[in-house]
Amino acid sequence: MEEWSDQLLPEGFRKRMLRLLGKEAEDAFLASYSAAPLRRGLRVNTLKCGIHRLRELFSLPLEPLPFSTAGFFLPTEHRAGADPLHHAGAYYMQEPSAMSAVTVLAPRPGERVLDLCAAPGGKSTQIAAALDGRGLLWSNEYVRCRAAVLQQNLERCGVRNAVVSSSAVEPLCRRLTGFFDAVLVDAPCSGEGMFRKEPAALTHWSEDNIRLCAARQREILAGAAAAVRPGGRLLFSTCTFAPEENEGSVVWFLRRFPSFQLGDLSDCGFGRPGCDWSAVKGFLPLEEQADPTVSLQRCRRIFPADGGEGHFLALFRREGCSEPIDLSFSQKHDSYAEDFRRLYDDCFLSPMQGEARTYGRTVRLLPAGIPQGIQGLLSAGIPAADVCKNRLEPCHGLFMASHSADCRRVVDLPLTDDRLKRFLRGEELSVPGNPDGWTAVSAEGIVTGFGKVSGGVLKNRYPKGLRLLGV
Repeated sequence: MEEWSDQLLPEGFRKRMLRLLGKEAEDAFLASYSAAPLRRGLRVNTLKCGIHRLRELFSLPLEPLPFSTAGFFLPTEHRAGADPLHHAGAYYMQEPSAMSAVTVLAPRPGERVLDLCAAPGGKSTQIAAALDGRGLLWSNEYVRCRAAVLQQNLERCGVRNAVVSSSAVEPLCRRLTGFFDAVLVDAPCSGEGMFRKEPAALTHWSEDNIRLCAARQREILAGAAAAVRPGGRLLFSTCTFAPEENEGSVVWFLRRFPSFQLGDLSDCGFGRPGCDWSAVKGFLPLEEQADPTVSLQRCRRIFPADGGEGHFLALFRREGCSEPIDLSFSQKHDSYAEDFRRLYDDCFLSPMQGEARTYGRTVRLLPAGIPQGIQGLLSAGIPAADVCKNRLEPCHGLFMASHSADCRRVVDLPLTDDRLKRFLRGEELSVPGNPDGWTAVSAEGIVTGFGKVSGGVLKNRYPKGLRLLGV
């Protein structure tokens, strides 16, 4: 949808925004839909590429955005699907204001962080970059098919220290009570902030759906609270403007869980304050209309005029102070552990990090501190090697989580080299003079896959499902 006008907005939505904002503010809000163009975002994946380096390599100008130091507004003409740097995991395409949630949560290296509604993986990969390979990222997605997309994006971005699950929130968080330093609930919502980006949201909008989403969000928040350790923090975010889903859910949560306090986001550097109580209470049921004990303006709202399509943020801190509890278990000896170590040492110069464990026909390289007995667990760490007729062959994920400087054998190709596109199409490459063996393929020093060199020819191991078609 190239031409956008506020006249496309549902009439019921327009009336609600007038009630919420007042006439002057509502006029400015509606005008922003036409005045402020739809802008796409790009976030540099600092696990694989430095910010300065990506700006050097990128073929189009990049304008910094306010929601993340690694985020940039993206020119509309860019095609990420055909870009080798995107295939290499050097950056992630993300709606600009969506980057704000992880920025406010501020994960630190070494922390345990839970992303409860994680697919397709924008916020999880942002958390992983902040952790910088230390600590543990737990990414959960209830819808199983969406969890598969999440896994693919984590692998492309070279994330080593992640667990992926597909579980209902309450049993997962009950099993992981007090386990996390930080929890992110980017909750399913009515999507009012996605009207321009995803026009289908226009047709799905209704006040009934708003109420349904608000109830679902509260159920998720209630489950999430258990997973936060004393002294830990919980970030609640949506991409909607509806007070029932935003400030209303904040009020509900604080009344239900008095051990949490609402943090003040006034100095976060973007957006505007949450709506005050007088504007919000008329949208809530009578039983929820008693004055809240804290200022809802501590929350943060982002409107289209602020550089993003729409987001709401509320940061809760749990009272007390403690270290995360230890639910991990010692790993038993694995029959393929020594074989994998030899394979690893043949492929890489750097010491192996993590523990090799075989699951079925795949050896995975696990991060430390994974709890046992979790239902719905889909994967942990990275797929490192496949068992093929009693021998091990490396996986795509093992190389994607590496740096070219750590690889024993590398074919590094400039972005202008036609062989790079041919590699991404799954073709064999002529590499005369390269030594035989498992070999990383990199784009300007950023690993994008691997193959096996024999006699000056690289046999391509780029996964079939990821290959470029018709490019």
